[in-house]
Parts: sequence; structure tokens; C-alpha cells
Amino acid sequence: MRLLLQRVAHAELCIAGQTHARIGSGLLALVGIEPDDTPEDLVYMAGKMLRLRIFGDEEGRMNRSVQDIQGECLVVSQFTLMADTAKGNRPGYSRAAAPAIAEPLFQRFLEICGEAWPDRIQSGVFGADMQITLLNDGPVTIWMDSRDRSR
Repeated sequence: MRLLLQRVAHAELCIAGQTHARIGSGLLALVGIEPDDTPEDLVYMAGKMLRLRIFGDEEGRMNRSVQDIQGECLVVSQFTLMADTAKGNRPGYSRAAAPAIAEPLFQRFLEICGEAWPDRIQSGVFGADMQITLLNDGPVTIWMDSRDRSR
């Protein structure tokens, strides 16, 4: 499982020209699912995302989590995080889970996040064509991979 987190001042997700989700200060989380991701990966990544201290404290140091600042999260499934660009110029997506596997895992990830941070999690629609506008705050962008927990 991969997450690309962006600390945002605000973000909005539209589908077919209509606003579907909107958050203020918080995190935009793009989520990539692999076929062998486990329930433990989902729990680990949700906890890490919600507790990651990347928001400023009184001294301007990144010492607070999205929960500490009472922020929001916009969570969006994005299979392209699994892109393999090693050969040629057309990315391959064989590492991405098929929709029949990825969608239930993504929905479970949303549930885990919602249980840990009620009423603060919004999401896109799995498989939809979505447009996201955001104001990256910092900018702060963090890459996380459940297969590499050493970082």
C-alpha cells in the first residue's frame, strides 16, 4: 500500500463538474493498493497518516498531527501510485490491485480512518474520473509505503 500525503490549506474534489468533497486545513491522501495488501497494512497506514507530525506548533516546528490540529482528511484512491516506469515511456500498472481487490480494501481503509477520526474523513469515489484542486501548505508532501516501514 502506498500513500502520498499532501499537507493542504484546503482541497476540493469534483466529479462531473460537481463538488463531491471539500476540506479545510488537513491532509489530501492519495492511496494506492497492491494485490497482497493486508488488513494489518491498512491499520498501520491509517494510524501513521493520522498521527504523522507534519503540522506546525507554536514555534513553527512540524510537531503536530492532523488530529492535533483538528484537521480534516480527503482520501482518494489512485492506482497510478503503483506505476512502474522502468521500461519505456508508458507506465505499467501490474503492481496495482485489480478493482475487485482494491475497492474493498480502499473502503475498509476509509472505515478504519473514520473510526479513528470520526466526521473528519471525506473521500472520492473509487474508479471515478475526479478533479482535485488544492492549496499545498508548505509545500509538505510525504511518500509512505507499507512495504518499507524503515523510513
